[in-house]
Amino acid sequence: MTVKLSSSNLSKLPAKVAGPKYDRAALKAGIVHFGVGNFHRSHQAVYLDDLFNSGIGHDWALVGAGVFEGEKIGRAKLEEQDWLTTVVEQDSGHMSARVTGAMIDFLTPGDAAGIIERLADPAIRIVSLTITEGGYFIDPASGVFNPTHPDIVADAQPGATPRTVFGIILAGLVRRRDDGIVPFTVMSCDNIPHNGHVTSDGVIGLARLIDEDLANWISDHVAFPNGMVDRITPATTDRERGILARDFGLEDNWPVFCEPFRQWVLEDHFTDGRPPLEKVGVQFVKDVAPYELMKIRILNGGHATIAYPAGLMDIHFVHEAMQEPLVAGFLAKLEREEIIPTVPPVPDTVLEEYYQLIESRFSNPKIGDTVRRLCLDGSNRQPKFIIPTIADRLKAGESVAGLALESALWCRYCFGTTDSGAVIEPNDPSWDRLQATAKAARDAPAAWLAMEDIYGNVGRAAPFVEAFAHALDVLWADGARATLTRYLAGKL
Repeated sequence: MTVKLSSSNLSKLPAKVAGPKYDRAALKAGIVHFGVGNFHRSHQAVYLDDLFNSGIGHDWALVGAGVFEGEKIGRAKLEEQDWLTTVVEQDSGHMSARVTGAMIDFLTPGDAAGIIERLADPAIRIVSLTITEGGYFIDPASGVFNPTHPDIVADAQPGATPRTVFGIILAGLVRRRDDGIVPFTVMSCDNIPHNGHVTSDGVIGLARLIDEDLANWISDHVAFPNGMVDRITPATTDRERGILARDFGLEDNWPVFCEPFRQWVLEDHFTDGRPPLEKVGVQFVKDVAPYELMKIRILNGGHATIAYPAGLMDIHFVHEAMQEPLVAGFLAKLEREEIIPTVPPVPDTVLEEYYQLIESRFSNPKIGDTVRRLCLDGSNRQPKFIIPTIADRLKAGESVAGLALESALWCRYCFGTTDSGAVIEPNDPSWDRLQATAKAARDAPAAWLAMEDIYGNVGRAAPFVEAFAHALDVLWADGARATLTRYLAGKL
């Protein structure tokens, strides 16, 4: 017999499943969160659940929000179980399950008026975001906010009902300014360099299109702390639901499976207070940048490094990719020779030890993280996780052979077939463009680097252009396995 997750069944949870130690009915909302996906529920929501379990911070409960129609599906799954989520931590020697109850409501995605009304409530003191790298309207080449994006232009029109996260946040801030209420803090929890600054640029950039005085008021009165977040959290499938039911006796519409490791480094910069998250392991620092750069280059750049060769070799799971000596060897050589040397010192951290931890985390056989997830959305991820590293190597006059190979593997992947000839289904918001460009690049490699919005100046740097063209030619002639073999032998 299994137990169906719900508030009424919390007292009947299976013995192996931990539940909230606090009275959820006594929680009060303090945070509205946009982007209620798996990562948020394995990270921020877990830290808050830990805090509530310790008996404090009960006026910082979460209210979900979203702007896309598709988010209604997740909302319906959570509503059916009273906003509860089962979080399962797994590695080779450990598996545990807990039910978290930090979320107490989820506003209807796309209901701008209803969400703005909640943002105007003085009880809401933080608005947080996990809207993915593509949700910030960043021009990939320049790395700054793009005010000409059609959705941003639409939100800037007089009397428009906002349809972007930034438009809704801005409307909420206007309400609070007009009502004389202290503005909320806007806190990004996305994997983006300087995520607080990026969020600030988006909100203030949109405000500037509407009213210069409003933009200045936000700049002077609203906090946008930078933060570094980390926890490997794959998508939920029937596989995860089945494991939870079979091994723990619990039915959950949308459980989250993740690794035991988690990290959150955050600037202590808030407009109207914050939960005392330092009591549950959040590191509050003056400057997040060193931690952020380390994580983005070594971990996220590492994910990109193993993703595309594994994809071309028809490898399904990430841990299986790490079991392939060519992929693991490519990761180790590229990290140690080209990526890690671009990372400045980080307080209380040995970079080689951090890399070894990453290697271990990628090898976790229990997570079920897929290579396809790592390959997703390269057009947004490469300009953040790989291309700045190439730029730094070029600036220093150092070799970019391995990074050029990574870029060539991405190009070859976007052609749309693996080395075995299997079709790669579309895996990027810009897939049609990427596939057409990858086909052109088969005979003219420079066509790929001519994507100015992705590569910028890097795509015109002669050492990189030459190394990329050579790597792509070898990939087409010999395939991923032979190419990696040559690279590892120093003969590429």
